[in-house]
Amino acid sequence: IMPSLVGSEMCIRDSYCITHKPIDGIKSLNLIPFGVGKAKFPNDYIIENSGDNIAHKNYNYSETSFHYWYWKNILNQKKNNDWFGMCQYRRYFVKTEYKDLIKNLAGEQGYYPYINNFVDLEKMLQKEPSSEWKGYDVILCEPWSVAVRSKMKLVKRGIKSIINDPLILFDKRKQNIKLHFEMFHGFDNLRKAINVMPQKDKVDFVNYISKNNMLSGHCIFLSNNTKLIDNFYTDLFEWLFKCEAIFGFDLKGYDTQRIYSFLTERYTPFWFNKYAKVKYWPWVYCDITKF
Repeated sequence: IMPSLVGSEMCIRDSYCITHKPIDGIKSLNLIPFGVGKAKFPNDYIIENSGDNIAHKNYNYSETSFHYWYWKNILNQKKNNDWFGMCQYRRYFVKTEYKDLIKNLAGEQGYYPYINNFVDLEKMLQKEPSSEWKGYDVILCEPWSVAVRSKMKLVKRGIKSIINDPLILFDKRKQNIKLHFEMFHGFDNLRKAINVMPQKDKVDFVNYISKNNMLSGHCIFLSNNTKLIDNFYTDLFEWLFKCEAIFGFDLKGYDTQRIYSFLTERYTPFWFNKYAKVKYWPWVYCDITKF
């Protein structure tokens, strides 16, 4: 399976748009539409229950089930030095000229109000490798702050964390990636997951989530290093499959239903920053189902 909507050597090849619902117009963005979940997709979509897949886990894995599919079915066919990657139906890498125009605050991540149709969005998209990427292995989303702006929300959702460390209320440095996960995805869940993380990463990961309050999320990236991405996926899924023994699949509600995706979102920037040369790049939030 090796689709490509792009012919030029200067373009990012095999740039997928992950969606859990069929959307007319994805191909007009020159992206490959990729369907995850149980919806019925048009014949021109690639769907995750083809090839080697974990489609049956999508309810809890969300877009991470796409990553497994890409790893097992496409990655080993890629040439090194060809840029490839993915976006989501609501989040896209865009040209660097838009960087200062896009808001990246809590509650307004990737906000840019001037996209009214597919044509507007298509003009913004980063479709070819930038000269600024030379020497980098991976392009990740420009990070945003996870520090909590409302003390009321902090107390409401983070009371267990505050009891554990009262300084969280007064020291912004303690409003980090770890706290953010504890507030929104279960107080003790990240600790449980770290317990089964590969030994080589445990200490570094704890340091990363404890010392950073900027998160590059959304589980999307661009890369031209197939060996690196293979190593990343190997480590990621070894860890996630061990986490399944802890959390299982009978998960309900926003906080935990997609826990394997939420874990991936924290692990991805950690792993790449540890093992690769990373460049952050502008991205925009745009829900194309609204067009």
